[in-house]
Amino acid sequence: MARKRKGRPVNGVLVVDKPAGISSNDAVQRAKRLFGAQKVGHTGSLDPLATGVLPLCFGEATKFSQFLLDADKKYRARICLGVSTETGDADGEVIAEADASSVTAAQVAAELKNFVGEIEQVPSMYSALKHQGQPLYKLARQGVEVERAPRKVTVYCAELLQVTGTEIELFVHCSKGTYIRSLAEDLGTALDCGGHVAGLRRLAAGPYKEEQAVSFEKLNAMSGPEELDALLLPVSSAVDSWPIMRLHQDTAHYLLRGQPVQVAHAPTEGWVQIFESGEEDRFLGVGEILTDGRIAPRRLVASD
Repeated sequence: MARKRKGRPVNGVLVVDKPAGISSNDAVQRAKRLFGAQKVGHTGSLDPLATGVLPLCFGEATKFSQFLLDADKKYRARICLGVSTETGDADGEVIAEADASSVTAAQVAAELKNFVGEIEQVPSMYSALKHQGQPLYKLARQGVEVERAPRKVTVYCAELLQVTGTEIELFVHCSKGTYIRSLAEDLGTALDCGGHVAGLRRLAAGPYKEEQAVSFEKLNAMSGPEELDALLLPVSSAVDSWPIMRLHQDTAHYLLRGQPVQVAHAPTEGWVQIFESGEEDRFLGVGEILTDGRIAPRRLVASD
């Protein structure tokens, strides 16, 4: 007999404004308790130092969290030049210092150009990547260092916003898997002075923006489940930028049973959102266009 989940069946996406000082998992557990929800998961870790956009998937939305893990991110980062730390951010112990007082905005802007486009990064030992099942940061805390292969990532934009003494502020738009702390360390190395992330705010994650993010202060002030649930975005918002296919009820019947279906005017390739047409269109899930033009169901939401 399957174990009955504790909590109520909540479905949707909550964009949390994660405060500094807590982990992404801490944010998940807080939200789960507040909503009394059965199932909640995050869509990509934010370091405890970082604040900002952290989409949380509730219930059926967890089926689509992978698409958010793979999404682009946008950040505003404060980087302290002249000080290198063990972790690459302000939470780590200082391991080296250098005079960065002569570094100019022009020099920073010139070096930044070398970090735009497809670049290679060596993941930090304090990242959540796993080695033989163990997160690297846990190994690092045990004094263990393992070899990490460089990974290709894409930085679409790295813009210098301001310079204040030896602290610079950047706007970064990047692909999944990009480590801002690695960018700070590599930029500091290029400037011959070292550097670390002093502050980091995620401005966007995939389709979700800073202005949609809700603080825990606001969540704590909600009077009950109805007010909380009103803050949830629909499950389909996780794939909001994908083409939409609306199916007649008869066609939806076959798709919901796992059968590819033919739909007029469908794209020739790629993934699509699938809705069943009605007085209120019902989100069924996502599908992929096959070589013969049919739509194959890939991830479907449970029916009411």
